[in-house]
Amino acid sequence: MQKTIAFQGEPGAYSEAACREKRPKERYIPCKTFEDLFQQVEEGRVDWGMLPVENSVAGVVSDSYDLLARHNLFIIDEHYQRIRHCLLANRGAQLADIRAVRSHPQALAQCYTFITKQGWERHAVYDTAGAAADLHKRGTLTEAALASELCAELYQLDILAKDIQDSHLNTTRFLLISREKTTPPLTVPCKTSLLFEVRNIPAALYKCLGGFATNGINLTRLESRPLPGRHWSYHFYLDFQGHPEEPHCQLAMEEISFFTDSLKILGCYPEASNQVE
Repeated sequence: MQKTIAFQGEPGAYSEAACREKRPKERYIPCKTFEDLFQQVEEGRVDWGMLPVENSVAGVVSDSYDLLARHNLFIIDEHYQRIRHCLLANRGAQLADIRAVRSHPQALAQCYTFITKQGWERHAVYDTAGAAADLHKRGTLTEAALASELCAELYQLDILAKDIQDSHLNTTRFLLISREKTTPPLTVPCKTSLLFEVRNIPAALYKCLGGFATNGINLTRLESRPLPGRHWSYHFYLDFQGHPEEPHCQLAMEEISFFTDSLKILGCYPEASNQVE
């Protein structure tokens, strides 16, 4: 039976490309915002959600982490998507005609060098594909959009330049989220994601992390985010390579629990094999 995957953005967004690569032949549902994506998954209107969490050039997607804390959903898989930005314009426009460029803030950051060299104005919008769709509707010849090659086809736009991102290894990490918690077998190389809040004692974070060091566990991500409604208080997202049922991981989890006020396993999932180094 065909499954449904929600993604943030218009058709042609990089999140849809991630869906197509990770789970081909499913049905892909566009959402206006990340909050809409979470609600669709939580309410059972779709089976899964494809969520971007970090980019190798522009860094963390903070909205995604904040929503993971607020909603009771689980991470069941991860995917690394190569991002190749194109400069799109309405048919008939030339590079010399362009005065401004629109796209998602992450895309604008990822193409900073190219845009700065041209001297164009930058206008941030909610989605790369949405920028392309809006450009086609307005018909202007003095503005361009940063989006995927697929968007040129979908929205009848010309490609004025390809692969204009600052890094040719530009990659976004995505997480597949679900209402249902799944746990891979111990034989599968895994990552585990945690959300925790440290106690207000000296060196609490250091002590939380010490158990991973002494048990030889590799941490792949550590991110702090403000706690809503609590001034100057933070919780932490941590990813490590391993399965929480492995003995050395159990020891590390036991040690971290001594120094936290709250600890939640967001998911244990197969480690993606397509990460770009």
